[in-house]
Amino acid sequence: MHCAEYQILAVVRMIKTLTGVRHLSTAVAMKQAVSELCVPVPWGHIRGQVWGPEQGRPVLCLHGWADNSGSFNTLIPLLPQEWKYVAMDMVGHGLSSHRPDGVFYTFPTYVSDVRRVVEALQWKRFSIIGHSMGGNVAGLFSAVYPEMVESVVLLDSFGFLPTEVKDMARLMRKGIEEMIQFEKTKDERGEKVYTYEKAVERLMVANPSLSEQSVHILLERGSTQVEGGVVFNRDFRINLTNIVRLGLDQSFEMQSRIQARVLVVLAEDGFQKSFSEPEQKKYVSDLLKGYSDHGGSVVTVPGDHHVHLNSPETVAQIVTDYLQAEAVPQSDSSATDTQAAKL
Repeated sequence: MHCAEYQILAVVRMIKTLTGVRHLSTAVAMKQAVSELCVPVPWGHIRGQVWGPEQGRPVLCLHGWADNSGSFNTLIPLLPQEWKYVAMDMVGHGLSSHRPDGVFYTFPTYVSDVRRVVEALQWKRFSIIGHSMGGNVAGLFSAVYPEMVESVVLLDSFGFLPTEVKDMARLMRKGIEEMIQFEKTKDERGEKVYTYEKAVERLMVANPSLSEQSVHILLERGSTQVEGGVVFNRDFRINLTNIVRLGLDQSFEMQSRIQARVLVVLAEDGFQKSFSEPEQKKYVSDLLKGYSDHGGSVVTVPGDHHVHLNSPETVAQIVTDYLQAEAVPQSDSSATDTQAAKL
């Protein structure tokens, strides 16, 4: 399907996505959902969703592992309506193309994807809201392109996920072997077809932090109807072990290069609860201290890893207040034009 065809599907998809969302007015949400993002790349397209006016303050939204841009469907309508939000389907997720055969999924390549999208949008400076894996991409992008990022909001994410140096060789080998085995069995395995009900059940089991309503939202872009049921859209290779890692010292060096103000919103029953090793708790503490020492903020809210999707009202005002403090009115039309998205 080409980019133009996705423009036609955008409104229909949003109506279906928001049906039954209790705390939102469909009319308000529809007013904000203006178009479907489609950026051509050498291997296909990067898709996504766009809310807000053409000249609004640019905010890029990056979802977590195995999710898609629908992760922000309930939160964005609760944020300032005069801002412009672009939520990407990360490559290999949602409606975005998969990487070419033989290519690994790594954080540097995700950073490259973000750079391609903001180049297409002609954004020179913008803010980022990143959840989980998307927060790690946001942290790395903000270190590599510090002049481009105004503010960063990390939703149940620390911006970096360091790996012990002694484990890197083992993990690299593991990821390479997994890819080779995947390629050997890919043709034999084929796509698995589920009934929609089974797809819902499977996603809820795999992601216990998702409410049933959130599962339905993610399946809007996360599955495709075929004969006999639905198939999941995401590339199976996103499940393979990541072969490109940052050590603790590298993570701190990257963190030190971030010029943007950073807000970390942690969930009480979120990602941090999965860390049991003293080393893990120590580097999390050190990363959070690094943000605080450089003018950032760290807050904890009730909820689980997907609190921004399940209960967006819990984080919406916190995010708004933090980003609002950084919002600078454009003084002239030429400055405004610089920020306009070119879709």
